[in-house]
Amino acid sequence: MLQVSRRTFLKASAATTALASLGAIEFQSWQTLYANEKENITITPSFCNACSSKCGILVYSKNGRLWKVAGHPDHPFSKGKICARGHGIATIAYSPDRIKEPLKRKEDGTFEPISWEQAYQEIGQKLKEIVAKDPGSVVFVEDPRPTGKFYGPRFLDAIGSPNYFNHLVVCSNARDTGFTHTIGGVPGGDVANSKYIMFIGRSYGDGVRPASVQALGAAKDNGAYVVIVDPRLNNTAPLADEWLSIRPGTDLALVLAMSNVLVTEELYDKEFIANYAIGFEEYAKTIQEYTPEWAEKVTGISKDTISRIARDMAKAKPKAMIEQSWRGGFGCTYANSAETGRAVALFNALLGNIQQKGGYIFGKGPKLGKLDPTIHPTPSPSTLPRVDAEFPLVNPHAGVASVIPQKAKEGIVKAAIIIQTNPVRGYSDPNYMIEGLRALELSVVIDVQMSETAMVADYVLPEPSYLERDDVIEALPGGKPAVCLRQKTIDVVHPNTVPADQIFTEIAKAMGLGHYFNFTVDELNQAMIAPLGITLSELKKKGTIVIDDPVELGVVPKLKTPSGKVEFVSENYAKAGFSRVVKWMEPKVKPDQDSFRLITGKQSYHTHSYTTNLPYLLQITKDYNSERLWINKKRGIEMGLKDGDLVEVESANAKSQVKVKLTERIHPECVFVPSPYGNFSDGLHLAKGVGFSYMDHVPYQVDPIGGTSMIHEVIVKIRKVGI
Repeated sequence: MLQVSRRTFLKASAATTALASLGAIEFQSWQTLYANEKENITITPSFCNACSSKCGILVYSKNGRLWKVAGHPDHPFSKGKICARGHGIATIAYSPDRIKEPLKRKEDGTFEPISWEQAYQEIGQKLKEIVAKDPGSVVFVEDPRPTGKFYGPRFLDAIGSPNYFNHLVVCSNARDTGFTHTIGGVPGGDVANSKYIMFIGRSYGDGVRPASVQALGAAKDNGAYVVIVDPRLNNTAPLADEWLSIRPGTDLALVLAMSNVLVTEELYDKEFIANYAIGFEEYAKTIQEYTPEWAEKVTGISKDTISRIARDMAKAKPKAMIEQSWRGGFGCTYANSAETGRAVALFNALLGNIQQKGGYIFGKGPKLGKLDPTIHPTPSPSTLPRVDAEFPLVNPHAGVASVIPQKAKEGIVKAAIIIQTNPVRGYSDPNYMIEGLRALELSVVIDVQMSETAMVADYVLPEPSYLERDDVIEALPGGKPAVCLRQKTIDVVHPNTVPADQIFTEIAKAMGLGHYFNFTVDELNQAMIAPLGITLSELKKKGTIVIDDPVELGVVPKLKTPSGKVEFVSENYAKAGFSRVVKWMEPKVKPDQDSFRLITGKQSYHTHSYTTNLPYLLQITKDYNSERLWINKKRGIEMGLKDGDLVEVESANAKSQVKVKLTERIHPECVFVPSPYGNFSDGLHLAKGVGFSYMDHVPYQVDPIGGTSMIHEVIVKIRKVGI
């Protein structure tokens, strides 16, 4: 059992220090300045843009300038709190590295400012030429934000392209694939009411969502038992009872063996399986070979521990779960991650926890309306094949964006519009991505700062920051559905920046497609919320409105699988050329005694490379030297290393230099580097040169099942610099 006291952890953890102190650090000067003028403060509800959670916030401003931000009390994800990133990201509005006007690449590779009219006309004309030859050669890529999620697909429909992509190729595609073809989608875990929770590679203390942390705290207060499965002892440790330091890449073996215990000892929910599942008999035969004894040799976790945990989870069912994770241990990490996702979904089905209190809950989304097509013509979706059609199991609403550079080099993809995402820094093999983007006939980046991807674009179009603009409504599914609104909370800092909805509208007009965008964001938002009986003025006043239409617990819905049930045997997998039944798959690579597997993960005060150029958040990194590479203390000492030594990290793809952190909190077969660092854009003056990115070392590779970059399938050698 893990023995880490709360006092010890709080003292040692940079993440916790950040959460506790950042607000005071960041807003001290503003608070001092305006302490005696609170009567002039305006409070506007909106939601954050620091990560995919998009938590509700209250923005305090004076005379059109930001004073502070706080958590929205009604938002399901924030519940009155925000994390360090939520505080720090607000300062992006005043960053000196903001893009202030449209830019066009010159022949010598530098950029020149141009007018918006020139940008719209040139981009529109070039897109018309490309679309006339092949509309399916245009792609749209984003890290999903509400305006992009509406305008991007609509723009693609208007030009006749099916190629929408988001960032899930380096996030959760593998998990989503395994879950979708097994239980019909990805539910949420009712953590607060659960009695036994296992996290695989998932850390609420590193990928912070305030409501999730609160839910886990409530579960602990109610006596829940919490197990962390992770090669690294992550920052959920204070709320955990046990840490399983698993061999990297073997989570699948652990889950298969735990499933074996439930099946062979008949501890599964027989009634649930009889009524809501198909293919169990074939699965039960297959699972026989995956014994705890077998898994002990694969994972390094004792057979007794595996059996004990499986039995204890069975006793706690249905208020027990392997939490659904996100990126974590099986979102995009290994060659077997999609199978791990499949195995996790099926293990939870064995517990009979679907739509049960303390188990897995499929949330209910708000029933939104649409624009009147008689007034606002709606383009039809394209029927052309997608450029990533060789991945039939992957959700087309996410896609496999990492194929874009390959398809560009092959001449299949000719134009890309990229908004608020950074594939050059955030995807595998940045050099390959750069080559692919440069092979395009047209690349357009919409962003607020000069990312690595913007640096290689043909056109860079600046948006106002999330605090300076109105966005399309965000719909939130959950135990109760909700709608949220991002709205302008401060004065626009740079007057020559334009929001994405206007950018898409004007480019469409330049292409002769303006009739598909003959509405404002306000008109769109009003149409979307009309069926809910909510007015736009009411939503603007409240920011977040929760609809009183709760999910009915205890009633298992018809699942979104071909059978409408849990599919222990998948014909979708069989049609795609893969095993009908979940089976053990080896990781793609394996370290020897002189090398390590390179793994990565989040930090609570950064969102990948998006926040590292913000001074207050980067200062936390510097104060705690938290860009360092973690290496097992015993192995490090055997290699002659001391804490803080500079080392070279070498893989088949790259060489990097970084200081080391010797710790007992990491499995001896791997090294860990946090994900936010390694920026090399000249436009990110603070972040450039801090640490290194694991993505430099990840080769161009795609998992054929889950369509991910398999970001932990990398072997590195470590040597002390100067030896």
